[in-house]
Amino acid sequence: MFLLVAETTGLFSLLMVPFFEGTFVHKIGMQFHHVAWDGLRFWDLVQPFFMFIVGVAMPYSLASRAKAGQSHKEITRHAFKRSFLLLLLGWALYCIGPGRIEFRFQDVLSQLSVTYLIAFLIMSMSVRTQLAISLALLALTEMIYRGFPIEGYNHPFVANENFGTWLDLQYGGADLNGHWVSFNAIPTTAHTIWGVLAGKLLMSRRTASQKLSILVAAGIIGLGAGYTLHPITPIIKRIATSSFVFASGGWTLLALAFSYWLIDMMKQKKWSLFFAVVGMNSLFIYLFCHIGGTQVVKNCVKPFSVALFSWTGELPSEIITSSITLLALWYLCYWMYKNKVFIKI
Repeated sequence: MFLLVAETTGLFSLLMVPFFEGTFVHKIGMQFHHVAWDGLRFWDLVQPFFMFIVGVAMPYSLASRAKAGQSHKEITRHAFKRSFLLLLLGWALYCIGPGRIEFRFQDVLSQLSVTYLIAFLIMSMSVRTQLAISLALLALTEMIYRGFPIEGYNHPFVANENFGTWLDLQYGGADLNGHWVSFNAIPTTAHTIWGVLAGKLLMSRRTASQKLSILVAAGIIGLGAGYTLHPITPIIKRIATSSFVFASGGWTLLALAFSYWLIDMMKQKKWSLFFAVVGMNSLFIYLFCHIGGTQVVKNCVKPFSVALFSWTGELPSEIITSSITLLALWYLCYWMYKNKVFIKI
């Protein structure tokens, strides 16, 4: 979430300007931009991380509600309500940009509304059953894309010529420029399901070493499956191919394993507060930044940063402005954290 906030300040785009072309800075900047189509960069992992960590949090959240005395019916009602609100918020974000009502389903919040609900409905099932369902969703996606019969949209791994684009054209929500598709919610449900299983593992009575070993093993299996499938099914985030889901899922599991080892096992916790304050109000800061909040803050910062740092040159001054804006947005989250203000649905 901290990186998503940083993106809205324009900081990552500044690393890609012609001045840095051919340098290490430019290569780093590329990792903060999506691959055009086939391949995998760091930035392509952000959404899978987000959907996965929501899944990890679900067993903790639901256990807390049950402990507070809520019945299964009440918890289920809350899950459906939350799913609907996520869909509504994701849809609303698409209407703000063009200034007119448009229904799009490619936004991370809209996608999460589906993955969250499916993961919730099956989370009481056995581990094997949940794993089987996640793999079945990937297999179903693979079969639909490869076997789609309509001429012009029967090229599974070609931009705008696949089942996902055809489906979006049916309701007028196609993204023909970015090539993102609504159907991504189905295969990426696996990320949230795997997150739920990881969360249950962390809540279990297994030893810390056992938990770490399982997470690492699962991550390696995911990476192995994803990159092994790559010659057969390209790794394409924009249509969430099965190889992409496996590979990105593997990275998320390894990232969680590393965090668990560092924070829970090695007790290195203090540094994490810097990022935790943003994560504690993730929904608020995501919406705030995407409805123009970042630009408002940046407009307030820029006159002062330019006055103080214009002597460094235009590009350094822009980088400093974006960095100060990011710190200001972080401080907003920190202030909310210190005053126990948490926006949740």
